[in-house]
Amino acid sequence: DYFAWGETSPKSTYDWSTYKYCNGSFYTLTKYNNSSSYGIVDNKTQLELSDDAAHVNWGGAWRMPTDAEMTELIGQCIWTWTTQNGVKGYKVTSKRNGNSIFLPAAGYYPSGSSLYDAGSYGGYWSSSLGTDDPCFAYNLNFSSSYVDWYGCHRCYGHSVRPVCQ
Repeated sequence: DYFAWGETSPKSTYDWSTYKYCNGSFYTLTKYNNSSSYGIVDNKTQLELSDDAAHVNWGGAWRMPTDAEMTELIGQCIWTWTTQNGVKGYKVTSKRNGNSIFLPAAGYYPSGSSLYDAGSYGGYWSSSLGTDDPCFAYNLNFSSSYVDWYGCHRCYGHSVRPVCQ
């Protein structure tokens, strides 16, 4: 499934007009906003569990990773582009203990209802709001040639890789 940041169910169209936490545009944010230029300010920068797709859908202690956890994943792991069961993506192996996970290149839904770049791109949400602009949330992005960490429009549909404490 794919989720807009802060939403807990997949949907057919991903854009600002369908985003739960605004009134039609990114200048009218209603939650998770630290700038009066973008709507109602609440200074929340981490998803509440009720808005965390991993927690709502998997329950228990499952949740979306934080900015710090994603930064650690990038810096403390070996990233190997591979194919598993016919699916392209990264095998991510810990430098500390050798444990690994597979992150499929599942593509994403930019503004609209069409899936883009499945098989060549992966985007995974964190639970952290972008620091420079509340219209963005931190997202792990990758293709076969790069792995990066940056803010992405909250209304886009991306994958979620839950973590458990």
